[in-house]
Amino acid sequence: MEGQALEKKDIRRLSKKELEQFLLNHGEKKFKVKQIEEWLWQKSVKSFDGMTNISLKTRGLLSDHFVINKIAVDKMQRSNDGTIKNAVKLHDDNIVESVLIPTDNRITACISSQVGCSLDCNFCATARLKRMRNLNADEIYDQVVAIKEQGEEYFDRPLTNIVYMGMGEPLLNYQNVLKSIEKITSPKGLGMSPKRITLSTVGIPKMIKKLADDGVKFNLAVSLHTALNESRDKIMPFNKNNPLEELIESLDYWYKKTKRKVTFEYVVWKNINDNIEHINALIKICRRIPSKVNLIEYNNIDDDRFLQASADKVDLYLEKLNASGIIASVRNSRGKDIDAACGQLANKETAL
Repeated sequence: MEGQALEKKDIRRLSKKELEQFLLNHGEKKFKVKQIEEWLWQKSVKSFDGMTNISLKTRGLLSDHFVINKIAVDKMQRSNDGTIKNAVKLHDDNIVESVLIPTDNRITACISSQVGCSLDCNFCATARLKRMRNLNADEIYDQVVAIKEQGEEYFDRPLTNIVYMGMGEPLLNYQNVLKSIEKITSPKGLGMSPKRITLSTVGIPKMIKKLADDGVKFNLAVSLHTALNESRDKIMPFNKNNPLEELIESLDYWYKKTKRKVTFEYVVWKNINDNIEHINALIKICRRIPSKVNLIEYNNIDDDRFLQASADKVDLYLEKLNASGIIASVRNSRGKDIDAACGQLANKETAL
């Protein structure tokens, strides 16, 4: 039975029009579409039996033809700083990780968009994993719902922010990521403001331009880490096919279209980018692209090539950026003790 169930299509992958046509073809009333979608996206129902205002006959029809492949939090780890990391099991037994990051006035969900990653950033643990597949929009959405529920249960506070900064490159799963954001922000879904959502990318120029052309309303962050091609080629080899000149052009296009500043995520490493040449190169880009800079603490992944730069070198970045009129701040990592910090998500099978 289980094998047969998995062959059924997840009802959440139907468009409204497809669901409407299915109901009409089976002698059902069109108005039921609204009820069904409300259960699926607003109330995040886990089974057709939970659709209590829909007749047993209709629920049986839906169950015969479709499934609701909800995710399951397989393992949950809690950090000393309150951060929660979830190992999320998908319907095909693949695992991704998501993170709840609590602060005094925020509950932030850091969510994944791919199983593994196809990119080759040398400093990131996720990049060591083989990319198995893209996540569907409903699987991304379910991660948000799970963290929303954890925020309410463990902190008695609502979810306030979402960052697409987990496993995978969101712009290489473009359609599913945008559909998930559509459902998250829709009044018929979770009703969150797109201004509370940030998509983080390593920087794929043609897809950044597509975001701008599609008129998205959420925020854009770019994992930059160096503003010199030679250095970026070494630590992020995909840069050879997506050089900084093309990235800068796409970000210029993004700002002209959206009028939304870019956030540059930037780790300072010892003997890699902790010198004045790299600082000046970053300032040059920031002067061209309206932006702010998050200087991120490096989270070790057992690679001796990458070591956190000294505090005085990070302070020098901060001083020079601020003196140039560029908004910059240091972002301390959360959840390091459970491998939940930036760059550490790698499906380690350890639980507290």
